[in-house]
Amino acid sequence: MGVSKEQVESSLNSKLNPSHLEVIDISGGCGASFSVEIVSEQFEGKRLLERHRMVNAALEEEMKEIHALSVKKAVTPEQWKKQQESNQSNPAA
Repeated sequence: MGVSKEQVESSLNSKLNPSHLEVIDISGGCGASFSVEIVSEQFEGKRLLERHRMVNAALEEEMKEIHALSVKKAVTPEQWKKQQESNQSNPAA
């Protein structure tokens, strides 16, 4: 039995206290592959590699059953805000 999207969300919520979290099961429902977008104040002052390691550490138990984890975004609230403002001012045509 794989890991559920809810298990991944629960672990990330409890350990990284994100202000935004999006978890997508990209394995077709078997719980082996997930895509994550996360915004957390705990990423402040950390390099991208450190942020990814923090996400992996938060999912230590789940990673025993997850075959692929794609961290699409791991940003601070300030970076997230700037990205959202940029997206609104430059909508895709």
